[in-house]
Amino acid sequence: MDTPKKSESTRLTILQAGETLVKRKGFAALGLQEILVSSGVPKGSFYHYFASKEAFGVALLQRYVSEYGVKLEPLLSEGSGRERLMRYFRGWIAEDNHAGEPGQTEDCLVVKLAAEVSDLSEDMRQVLSDGTEALIARLADIIRDGRKDGSLSPAVKPKALAQTLYQMWLGAALLARLTRSAAPFERALTATERLLDCDSDD
Repeated sequence: MDTPKKSESTRLTILQAGETLVKRKGFAALGLQEILVSSGVPKGSFYHYFASKEAFGVALLQRYVSEYGVKLEPLLSEGSGRERLMRYFRGWIAEDNHAGEPGQTEDCLVVKLAAEVSDLSEDMRQVLSDGTEALIARLADIIRDGRKDGSLSPAVKPKALAQTLYQMWLGAALLARLTRSAAPFERALTATERLLDCDSDD
C-alpha cells in the first residue's frame, strides 16, 4: 500500500504531466491514454486519484489557480499601486519573443481553456471563474492601495477598473494567439496607462 507521501507524489506526477499535455492540446482532445503514458502510471492508479477525466480536470485547474496566485505575489507585493499594476500587466508580454509568438500567456490555462470548458464541464468552469474573480479582487485591492498612496486618482473605481483591465488583457491575449503578434498586448499596455491616469468619476 502506498504511503501518504508516495501517494501524493504520484497524484502530483499525473497532474504535472496532464498540465503539460493540456497546454499543448487542450482538454477535450486529450485522451486518457496520453496522460497515462506521459505520467508513467497505469489506468488503475489514475482512477485511484481521480474518479473521472472531469475530476482530473477540476483538480488540475485548482492546482493551477493556486500556484498562479503564489507566483504572482512577488509581482504584486512591492511598490506603489500603479507600479504593481504595470509590473503585473507588463509580465503578460515580458516573455514574448521578437517573432511575436505569445510567451507567458501561452501557458495560461484561462486563455487556453475558458471557452472550451465552459461548454464541457460546469465544475471546471466554476474553478476558472472563481480563480479569475479572485484575481480581479486582488487587482482591485491594489487599485485601492494606489488611491491611498497617491499613485492613482482617488476618483477611479477599484472593482470596475480591475474588471475592465483584466477583460481587456484577456482579450488581448486571445488576439495575440490568433495573430501571432505582440501588437494586441502593446495596444492594451497603452490603454492601461491611459486608464490609470484617468481622473474622471465615470
